[in-house]
Amino acid sequence: MSARSKSRKRALDILFAADARGVDPLEVLSERLELTRNPSLGGSPAQVTPLGDYAEELVRGVAQHRDRLDEVIAGHARGWSLDRMPAVDRVVLRMAAFELLYVPDVPPAVAIDEAVELAKTLSTDDSPRFVNGVLGQLVPDVGQLRAQNSA
Repeated sequence: MSARSKSRKRALDILFAADARGVDPLEVLSERLELTRNPSLGGSPAQVTPLGDYAEELVRGVAQHRDRLDEVIAGHARGWSLDRMPAVDRVVLRMAAFELLYVPDVPPAVAIDEAVELAKTLSTDDSPRFVNGVLGQLVPDVGQLRAQNSA
């Protein structure tokens, strides 16, 4: 597994926890970073493992652009509201949409493949196809959406 794949999984863990708790992802990120700095606080081995810069970038980016990401996802998830989606799928789609719209050094095919793999590993049997379909609908609009973001 590549370093960025591991970072995506770590970011997903934080974003999913924030979603489940109904709190700002930056709050969960801050808690996680504190456990990393102070393992004596009693975190699990996974919680005291350093996140890495890319995981932090993903969490911060999704938190900063969440409303825009949700708007874009909702516009491309035909027949599905964000509330109806499994929580893991929603978080995976937010991360992938963030990469597609705000991280130009990640090729769209990589962002989609990584999202589908996370869905395959962590969500329902139908999730990989659903995630792939939503992101596949989004890709043709990436250039226009990026331009709108910078305007």
